[in-house]
Amino acid sequence: MNEGPGLEAAAYYVGQGQTVTAWAVSDLIASYFPGIAAPAEDRVDYRFINGFVDVGDLPCRKAFWSTMVGRELVADTSWPTKSLYLPGSNRRVEFTGFWHVPTHLRRWLRGTFRTASSRLLHLRLKTCGGVRIWVNGQEAVRFEPFRRNLEGSTDIALSLEPGDNQILVHAEDLAERDTTWFFELEVLDKEPLCVLLPVALDQDEVRELENLARGVRPARDVFVNQPLELVFDTAPKRDVPVELKVIGHGHERPVLAHSLLTLRAHQSRLIAENVCRIADGYHGVHLTIGSGPGSVTRVIDAGFLANISPSSLKATLKDRKRQALEYSARFGADRVARIIAMMETGYQDQASFDRIIKATLAAIDAREDCSDFIMVPLLWLLGAYAAQMPAGTVDRIKHSVLSYRYWVDEPGNDAMWFWSENHVLCFHTSQLLAGLFLPEETFSASGRTGRQQADLAAARLAHWFDSVEAHGLAEWNSAAYYPVDFIGLLALERWAEASIADRARAQLDLIFRMIALHTLSGVPAGSQGRAYDKELRAGPLTELAPFAQVAFGTGWLNSGVASLPLFCAGSYEPPADLADLANLAPGRSVEARYSQGLESAKLVLFKNEAAQLSTVIDHKTGQKGHQQHVIDVRLAGHPMARLWINHPGEDDPWGNQRPSYWAGNGILPRVAQHRDVALLIEETRDARHAWTHAYIGRDGLDELIIDANWLMARSGTGFSAIYASNGLDLIFDGPTAGREVRSYGSLCGWAAIVGCGDGDAFTTFVERIRQTAVSFERERRRLVLTPGGGPAISLSYVDGLSLGGQARPFAYDQPHPILTYDSAASDAGAERPFYS
Repeated sequence: MNEGPGLEAAAYYVGQGQTVTAWAVSDLIASYFPGIAAPAEDRVDYRFINGFVDVGDLPCRKAFWSTMVGRELVADTSWPTKSLYLPGSNRRVEFTGFWHVPTHLRRWLRGTFRTASSRLLHLRLKTCGGVRIWVNGQEAVRFEPFRRNLEGSTDIALSLEPGDNQILVHAEDLAERDTTWFFELEVLDKEPLCVLLPVALDQDEVRELENLARGVRPARDVFVNQPLELVFDTAPKRDVPVELKVIGHGHERPVLAHSLLTLRAHQSRLIAENVCRIADGYHGVHLTIGSGPGSVTRVIDAGFLANISPSSLKATLKDRKRQALEYSARFGADRVARIIAMMETGYQDQASFDRIIKATLAAIDAREDCSDFIMVPLLWLLGAYAAQMPAGTVDRIKHSVLSYRYWVDEPGNDAMWFWSENHVLCFHTSQLLAGLFLPEETFSASGRTGRQQADLAAARLAHWFDSVEAHGLAEWNSAAYYPVDFIGLLALERWAEASIADRARAQLDLIFRMIALHTLSGVPAGSQGRAYDKELRAGPLTELAPFAQVAFGTGWLNSGVASLPLFCAGSYEPPADLADLANLAPGRSVEARYSQGLESAKLVLFKNEAAQLSTVIDHKTGQKGHQQHVIDVRLAGHPMARLWINHPGEDDPWGNQRPSYWAGNGILPRVAQHRDVALLIEETRDARHAWTHAYIGRDGLDELIIDANWLMARSGTGFSAIYASNGLDLIFDGPTAGREVRSYGSLCGWAAIVGCGDGDAFTTFVERIRQTAVSFERERRRLVLTPGGGPAISLSYVDGLSLGGQARPFAYDQPHPILTYDSAASDAGAERPFYS
């Protein structure tokens, strides 16, 4: 979208191939829309994958189609403008979000299309949801595919009269938990379209709001006992009001801080003094810039941390568990497992107890999505502490347990997700524990007794364990979902009969081994099967980080309590040798290889005392990605020192699609790794973005050098180098300023290297990198890296990895990691790392 010259109103010219994204927008209109309760087809085959799973149409969507498609809808022009949607980094007009119960969502939008003469405007309409369009009061378009999170597309034509044409849009969808809701209007004509905003603001004011919303970002990656500071690319000419809310990403979405501020004229920085020393975490920052109808909204993220260095720790696992329970009891998020910590430590906070119990039972009774995650610790609470709670509270808990829906064969009209690896585990664990604790009671949704529920759950859990024991986890190394797996596994280890408890214990051992391998200086990192921005950029603020602190003795505690109190209140102990893998001795380096998941995610991990490189090899090469994080670099000098390479899956750097701008890949690359060197070939010619990029955790770096095709970074004694065959361009403005390097072109070879050392070692590392020969043969799609004095490492898009001309296929298809190199071993001389 380009600015139109000399117009008195806020006007834009939209050229061919560009999209219309300037609208006045109504408030959200939302209503509960459940449909009629019914059982669903049980399509769970215990063959878990990443990405969309076709689960059929739930009762809510069947009801939606029968009542909403094609209905008469009267054009409403009486609504007040809530905010403006202005051109920015997103081609779409997007309202994507998460709703825990089936919810009918609607918004009205209006704009003005100006034309000097009559014209038939040709547009391509894409949407998740349904769209109706009125032109000058007459309905002109009705496109209502209403397929859950699946984009529909159609070409439309709007008949415009000379002058200003009033355009009214009605966008709607049915939300079933995570909901991609948007529409996109792409101009197909060669003649540009002039778009005006129908609001009482002049062009300068609207353009000012547009620039402020487009370029806002946090001043740093993490605020350490500092007020939140925002940076804008441009400074306003007049004072602009800014409303700011910091909202946690957890299920309960707590408002952690609220400020009414003013961005002063000619100032490009805004400091929220009262947003300081809030709960540690990577939180959403919700902004309303401007006031009344002349306002825009923007959501970004920022990290908050009390201590940049790991906290002081107790010597024994038992003591660290106790320390974590005491922290969780006082500072944990408002989730039911916090009450377990309170019970274990004797911490008295009746107001928190009552508030958490009330919210937990409300979510379970409403059958909110993810309520299975809180049902398990609620059952633990019932099994372990019923005698310590008021009888009325125990009765209320039992009522909710007995009326819950534990699987798809029980009638329901909710939007609970039963089909992914972590949800299957938690639903089956909930059903087992509920049946064990209330064996003679009748469960209203199924009509079964508790004993029958427990028997059925045990059989279902056997299928789950058969799958993950054979293949490993589809959501490998996930900082978001390992804590969810722990909910079910820790409860089974504690409460299930011996055969199930033993299998849970073995799976816990395996997960902790993978965490230990991928933890550096207290921060779990690495390639992940399912990643989100809020975990990738959070460092020590993920819910997984405290597990590393308790288990291995180095790290951070935070407010995450989805499952940590279960670990700390239970008797399970990770294998004793893992601490040495999590915290490598000076001078030691290791490489590990193994596979995870039904789709055989081939994983390679290399780490030394100060740097870590992790990849997934040849995973769905050339296919559209989901949330797979394929390459990760972590340096030990700072908890936020992290780099990675990916192909963006959406337009907005602060978006939350799957894949997003930073988490996942629009198109998955060809990847290989040997020791401390990883190679990637990105081929994205048929994708929305014909370029790839690397993320730079800038706050954590002591030195950063960008030299043509190379980026070299140091954090403490850990080093990294990243190469791109098409060159590297550092982004200097916008939301990713200073933290993004792009390499333009649809075919690109990338390399990532790590090393470590004291004193002048980084200078030596940089010199060795500059002596490294790299070539990329575009026609053959072959990347060759030759270290000074070392054999050539080659990656072919077709044939894979070779070392010194010899093919090196990946040969480790078991889910248990194998150390394929250990400098501490007696035979470590063969094929040593190249730069470490």
